[in-house]
Amino acid sequence: MMAYDRGSVISETKNPSNQNGLDYNELIPDRKLEHIGVEYNDYFNGDIYDDPVCRYEQDWEIDPKERPYLKHIKSSSRAWPHLRYLAQWMEITTSPTKWQLLSKLPSQKLDDVREERARRTEIAAIDFVSGQPAPTIQHITSPEALAGCLDKPAAPGATRLYVVEDLSRDVIEHLGSKLDIDPLFFREHINDYTWYNTRDPWVELPDLDIVSRSRPYFRLMYMQPRYFKTEESFQMAQKQAAKFNVLRRLDADNKHTSPFDDESATVALVRSKASLWIRPASNSQQAVGVLLIDPSITEGYPLWRGYRPFRNSPCPSDQTQYDEPPRTTLFRDLLFWIQQTSQQDIDAIENNPRVMAFRILEIICAEWLTLSRYVTARLGQIEWEIERPEWFGIDKQELQRESINFNMSLKKLHTWRRRLPVYRAMVGDTRAKLFPNNTPVSSREDCIDKLEKDFAIVAEHYHDLLQRTERIAAVATAVTAIEESRRAIEQNKTLGRLTYLAVIFAPLSFVSSFFSMSADLAGLSQTIWVYFCVAVPISLLVYLLVDKNWTNNLQGAYNKTKAAKQSTWVFNKKR
Repeated sequence: MMAYDRGSVISETKNPSNQNGLDYNELIPDRKLEHIGVEYNDYFNGDIYDDPVCRYEQDWEIDPKERPYLKHIKSSSRAWPHLRYLAQWMEITTSPTKWQLLSKLPSQKLDDVREERARRTEIAAIDFVSGQPAPTIQHITSPEALAGCLDKPAAPGATRLYVVEDLSRDVIEHLGSKLDIDPLFFREHINDYTWYNTRDPWVELPDLDIVSRSRPYFRLMYMQPRYFKTEESFQMAQKQAAKFNVLRRLDADNKHTSPFDDESATVALVRSKASLWIRPASNSQQAVGVLLIDPSITEGYPLWRGYRPFRNSPCPSDQTQYDEPPRTTLFRDLLFWIQQTSQQDIDAIENNPRVMAFRILEIICAEWLTLSRYVTARLGQIEWEIERPEWFGIDKQELQRESINFNMSLKKLHTWRRRLPVYRAMVGDTRAKLFPNNTPVSSREDCIDKLEKDFAIVAEHYHDLLQRTERIAAVATAVTAIEESRRAIEQNKTLGRLTYLAVIFAPLSFVSSFFSMSADLAGLSQTIWVYFCVAVPISLLVYLLVDKNWTNNLQGAYNKTKAAKQSTWVFNKKR
């Protein structure tokens, strides 16, 4: 077992009191932890402006003498500061922000957790040989086996692809040093942030196109919608994601409930990435690629049971026996579909190595289409909620508590107004990297070229969804204004009734006050009739003066009488 220098942070929490019974290794580093009573600070180690940036780096630092790739990253981080975060990730063996959680573990358990995370290896080495009907797959489950596979070249004429599930320090060390990979390839894959605060030390700033266009790698972001029947199932999924080395979080869509949903169910969108690095073949080297994919959350279900198979359903005359994908993890599904690669696609790898990523691109495109259907369903429910609120169990009194302005619907809609531009940008970035406007890699059309239309359809879907949200927002705003106007009219009617009462009782009060100025109350018995003779006509007169409807009706009757007399005069004159 490898020993780590834990420093001051561990000494302060050597015997932590975990009153909540939580396993800190099963917690995702996020500010939401404060809701369950766990102290968390994104900037416990300092922000990007602190000097030095890392306050507790000495607590997790390891000796890089036997790790040349880690040593290279740390030395390069002086000129490329964004690589420092990758060096911290490799030393901690997971996201640096999680150190404040891991450091609360007992000493021995912390050593075990870091050792397991550092050595985690789930890789498939796939050799594509032109002329062979199917690729060969070798499974690798240890860093030593990976080192041996990297030292052993593929068969002559073969192109090798390493499919890596999750990342670990030892995997990065062997792949990076033996294949001479740019550290930024790994740096862009370890986080899932879609935007950054001004203090974030893990920020990824965009490079100029003139700098990035020649890179032999790219990274794609996408979302995986997943369905959980109960809240407990969703919490189990959170724990699974917390054990990933890469940072991946679930965006719960629990605000969008409808009568068609199970009250205890949750739909979550899993932030995901896939990264591909390619070294083209040369006179002295074979072509090789590295595909990084995310580990899978096995709890719950893929939304609507996941994507359809990537082939047409057979007709009755087709007696071919087709295997079905395992539907367990992304890693196993991907290997299944890679084994179904056609001979034509295998032969196309020689001219366009990106064809090796064809199957993961199909899965990503299918996930985007599934998500678009889900967003369409939610937007439709929001429209129904605006049009027929009674269908959703919203009575008039509840609407009045919401100021009759559809605040509930607008809150749900705002979620998609915020997310859809991000999704559209992800799809646009994917299209820009896969299908650049410059000269294509191959003069012949291959399976990657054929995928361009599918991604164009996806991009159009998200463009339409974003426009639909804006239209719904405009309609909701208009309906809000109408409802507010109706409410104002009802309030005015109520105030009008109060005005009538004031008109009646104000003269009565005035007259009674006027007559009450006499000190001889007995003398009023002779003059009480005067009160009614004066008060009643005055009240009636004042009421008629302020009653707009009465004056309008009187004016209308006068105008009608005048018009009738005029028409009679004209008729008699003609006779």
